[in-house]
Amino acid sequence: MPRAGLSTADVVAAGAQLADDIGFANLAMAPLAERLGVRTPSLYKHIDSLADLQHAVATLAMRELAEALRDAMQGRAGRDALAAFAATFRAYVIAHPGRYTASVGAEFTGTDDPLYLASAKVLESMAAVLRGYDIPEPQMDHALRTLRCVFHGFATIQAANGFQWTGDPETSFDWMIDFLDRGLSSPR
Repeated sequence: MPRAGLSTADVVAAGAQLADDIGFANLAMAPLAERLGVRTPSLYKHIDSLADLQHAVATLAMRELAEALRDAMQGRAGRDALAAFAATFRAYVIAHPGRYTASVGAEFTGTDDPLYLASAKVLESMAAVLRGYDIPEPQMDHALRTLRCVFHGFATIQAANGFQWTGDPETSFDWMIDFLDRGLSSPR
């Protein structure tokens, strides 16, 4: 019988926090059990395996990110929507590097997979930004991949303290948004 008061959601939340604290690559069942104050076998009453936990952490990350993006972008269009998306994405990655890493390359089990559904909401928010720039449908996949690469790259480099040379990363971030806005606004 599972420990009283411990739920699957508690285990996943603790796993996500542990991934943020020690890095997703170091996420393992024994340190999670220790954090929760249970023996490792007790975790298997809530999750099937480490892979199951990793998938659940990725799903949690995409749900949290999708909700944050939706809230940040509400009522915005054009450069304002682009800036809101980028800032929210970056803030999430910096605040939750382990759980965000869990989502990168996580495979879907099908179109009914909660990870797939949550990831689709993140892409829908990004597509909403691009629709504000009248990106033609045949170019949408390319535009989505481009924005994802740019935002992912900036956020993960900053989260890893990779901007150590002179100059303020905030100034570079604003410059990047202006650069993207000009490129997306130009006629195709």
